[in-house]
Amino acid sequence: MSELRFTEDHEWLRLDDDGLFTIGITDHAQDQLGDVVFVQLPEVGARFGAGDEAVVIESVKAAGEIHLPAAGEIVEVNVALPDDPARVNQDPLGDGWFLRVRLEDPSALGGLMDEAGYRAFLG
Repeated sequence: MSELRFTEDHEWLRLDDDGLFTIGITDHAQDQLGDVVFVQLPEVGARFGAGDEAVVIESVKAAGEIHLPAAGEIVEVNVALPDDPARVNQDPLGDGWFLRVRLEDPSALGGLMDEAGYRAFLG
């Protein structure tokens, strides 16, 4: 898990070998949400600015969203999630990923936390 970077909004990002970033939510986030019952994903090809809402998540306890930490284009979405949103709870750092993004400026992620920093952030 050390290759992951984390936001203060409990999202994780992983730089993949092809230069794209895979994005999901942390185990802490899915635990706080409870059972995820709905996921609305963006269209492939959609472009978002830094901080823009890209994904809507609803659970039995709350609604939430995923915001892109840097501007980019959606190149792939996890098409299994709308029909099986429980994947987010079952495997948030694996099969429960949401989208893959080509960021305009990956250096904009320099302020994200590594795993140790995220653990410290959680307290």
